Amino acid sequence: MDQPDHAGIKLTAFSHGGGCGCKIAPGLLSEILRNSTNFPAPAALLVGKETSDDAAVYKLNDSQALIATTDFFMPVVDDPYDFGRIAATNAISDVYAMGGTPIMALALVGMPIDKLPPEVIGKILAGGESICAEAGIPIAGGHTIDSIEPIYGLVVLGLVHPDRVKKNSAARAGDKLILGKPLGVGVLSAAVKKDKLDAAGYQELIACTTRLNTPGRLLADVPGVHALTDVTGFGLLGHLLELCRGAGIGARLDLERIPLLPRVESLAAAGLVTGASGRNWASYGSEVDLSASVSPTLQALLTDPQTSGGLLVSCAPDAVDGILDIFRREGFHQAALIGEMTEGPARIAVA
Repeated sequence: MDQPDHAGIKLTAFSHGGGCGCKIAPGLLSEILRNSTNFPAPAALLVGKETSDDAAVYKLNDSQALIATTDFFMPVVDDPYDFGRIAATNAISDVYAMGGTPIMALALVGMPIDKLPPEVIGKILAGGESICAEAGIPIAGGHTIDSIEPIYGLVVLGLVHPDRVKKNSAARAGDKLILGKPLGVGVLSAAVKKDKLDAAGYQELIACTTRLNTPGRLLADVPGVHALTDVTGFGLLGHLLELCRGAGIGARLDLERIPLLPRVESLAAAGLVTGASGRNWASYGSEVDLSASVSPTLQALLTDPQTSGGLLVSCAPDAVDGILDIFRREGFHQAALIGEMTEGPARIAVA
């Protein structure tokens, strides 16, 4: 595998999992949170934890609402600069997924300081700073700890008009579904950890995971966009199910339309999948109806944890062309129409 070498340090060797594959499985997470205390929410809290949305949103005044989110994880690649870039891109994505514009960030840093030299840690931070600069925001502070595994991420704040917040719970039956990025990041990260990914595959992984989901802030102004989220650790099926549950309706996916990163199907068939993929399916597979055409390999890709994955849009049919144009103008040339929301219970049919 042709990844950059940094004094022989392999960051992924320090962690039991990487990227959004580190997330607690959705079924276990629901069990953990089942008895959490629900403090009465103020009227100004426009989005809380009720529908597992991407960020919290708090109304400041008639023209501004504050978006607040945080995301962090262990290394998904070995190059420290690239790790920092991926983690920062992933964290900022939640602001775009609410239809907002990021304004500032705080760094969250946990490092095994007895094992990683300061220059390697510095490169991780520099990678995150480079993405924040691309997004036009400062890293205004943060917090650091000495930890067993390397951890890096951001708290990100953003702004959106209160009337243009894009929740994950407002999809409508008959809406079309658009996915902004191809699937397969988890498969490529598994290949990285096992030294099975070539230079071209590595560059494809980096290009996908460090592309900011900037179409989100433009989609806030499109009335036909009813619901919006981003696809991360629970895979396409898991995050689509959140849309279904929030709206109380179903969804149908057209397997042939779903974009995949190059070579991920063959890599997954060879067993290069993450443990999170199986945990995801165990958590929500009973809510998914797969046709006979869905092979175990394709099932693994539908549950594949996406680190810094694409936006998932539920929109009116007459808005599809304009939304795809927004994605393409922002450089997301693989954005695709992949299915639709349907009447009925909160289930997904894949054919």
